[in-house]
Amino acid sequence: MKRKMQKAAALTLAGTMILGTITGCGGEKTAATDAKTDQKTEAGSNEADTNKGSENGSDAGSEAAKGEYTDYSKGFPEKVTIKIPVYDRGFEGWDPTNNYYTKWIQSEFGDKYNVDVQYVAIGRTTEVTDYMQMIAAGSAPDIIFHYDMPQAVSYYNEGAMQPLDLDEIAYYAPTYSEKLGDTIRDYGEMNGENIFFFADRDAIYYNWVTLIRQDWLDQVKMEMPTNREELEAVAQAWKDAGLGTLGDRLVNKSFTYDYAFRGETVDQTELALYSDLNVPALTWKPTENYLRTLNKEYNAGLIDAEFYLKKEEPDVVGDFVSGKTGTYGFYMTNTTDVINSLTTNDPNAKVAVLDPAAFAPKDSKPYYYEYPSYGMVMGMNSKTTEEQRAAIWMFLDWMIQDDNLFYLQNGVEGQNYTLDEDGIAVPAADFNGESKLSNNNNKDYWCLVAEVASYGDEQKNLKANMKTLAPAGYEDLIQQSYDYTKKIEQYGLINTIFTKPVESSSEYASDLSALWQEVYVDMVTSSPEEFDEKYKAACEEYLDAGYQEILDEKQELLDEGSYK
Repeated sequence: MKRKMQKAAALTLAGTMILGTITGCGGEKTAATDAKTDQKTEAGSNEADTNKGSENGSDAGSEAAKGEYTDYSKGFPEKVTIKIPVYDRGFEGWDPTNNYYTKWIQSEFGDKYNVDVQYVAIGRTTEVTDYMQMIAAGSAPDIIFHYDMPQAVSYYNEGAMQPLDLDEIAYYAPTYSEKLGDTIRDYGEMNGENIFFFADRDAIYYNWVTLIRQDWLDQVKMEMPTNREELEAVAQAWKDAGLGTLGDRLVNKSFTYDYAFRGETVDQTELALYSDLNVPALTWKPTENYLRTLNKEYNAGLIDAEFYLKKEEPDVVGDFVSGKTGTYGFYMTNTTDVINSLTTNDPNAKVAVLDPAAFAPKDSKPYYYEYPSYGMVMGMNSKTTEEQRAAIWMFLDWMIQDDNLFYLQNGVEGQNYTLDEDGIAVPAADFNGESKLSNNNNKDYWCLVAEVASYGDEQKNLKANMKTLAPAGYEDLIQQSYDYTKKIEQYGLINTIFTKPVESSSEYASDLSALWQEVYVDMVTSSPEEFDEKYKAACEEYLDAGYQEILDEKQELLDEGSYK
């Protein structure tokens, strides 16, 4: 079924649609100007599956497959090396390729099956460049991944991925196949072949929060804003009182910036043509409205005047903790030091969660990027051998087992955490021992099989996440975020998934992204009188630079029914 197209049509007829954010793991968020649109959540599924697999899930699977594949459940006769990607987020004091947990993985899985598990660091902010360089050099890891399907398709278009044998996956990874097999069949096809495999996703959206200075709201005697006009009024009051501006940053990837500006209803064809994480929709009316709004706010002195210099997280968070800006959007975890740094600089500082509806103008619904049913999108390197494939499927099956996944997510019981009466892991405050988790709770290891940590019940998950997603003493921030996400839950929009590559997108996406950044900054910082003329000229240049070809190719795919 064309689920997303039908959903968009229904929403158009009903006149009700969506906001929020991403990418996140997918995507950049702007603290004051992005809708809450790209919240790529970070945790995993803890539901047991005892019907498939051996004790650790790596034994051969179905009876039908026996005899067709070599049984490696006793280990490989000769050592097999597999190279697994892991994001390098620049966490201080953390080596993503060599730490307590990579050693534990080698000890518990690798040594048992005679597999050398080597981790390959992928820069989180440079991942596309890193992968493209490694693909060109023939040195990419065995798994090639990305949080967003369009970019994963771009890697596929480079000839970097091999077709998958679903029976092979079921044989070597029975538990993983039982859980993700339908998802692989539904979404993993490209040009009639099975190409992509996935992590599971039980989506949450409340781990992405935009903090707002509650003490500044109190100082100017204003309530929490509930739409863009009210947010601008708050920013103006801050300016008049000599306080800071709204935070902002350069939007240069995971393009979900326009969701809050999509109006009351969204045309289904426009949604399929323009809504794209990989290529900014410069010529689309919501983008014009977004840029026009930022232009007004910039010229009024309501947003950070040097937003275009803020590309990396330290640049943005530094402005917030120093009191230069009054909003800051990020994925919250209990290890974050943002609030502590803020209150150290200003003991009177208080924070709250900004209502995500505050990003949307009065005449628009608070739409947000709704995740598809899968998490990380992965392909198998075209150079990966049969034995390496088997080892990787066995590795995924080992990782998805309840005990192993829980260990990677929570660490050592009695050190990293204790269990409460509900069986929820309660993190130990200020634990800094050898088994300390990474700053995002080891997500960059277990993201291969799961996207969110789940106890199988929404309220139990919320209780757990209030402990794992918020620093001690600030659990109510997660409750606030949860309440807001429930309020706008009906406004989620899922992007169209094409079953054939949009080849022009792969060809032009990089150049269009670079051109977008130039146009974006020029549009926002121009005088209001110049805006219309500059925007018209920029759209013509953008279309000529390849965007028209992308739109035309997408229309052809829609016409022939090559989408989900």
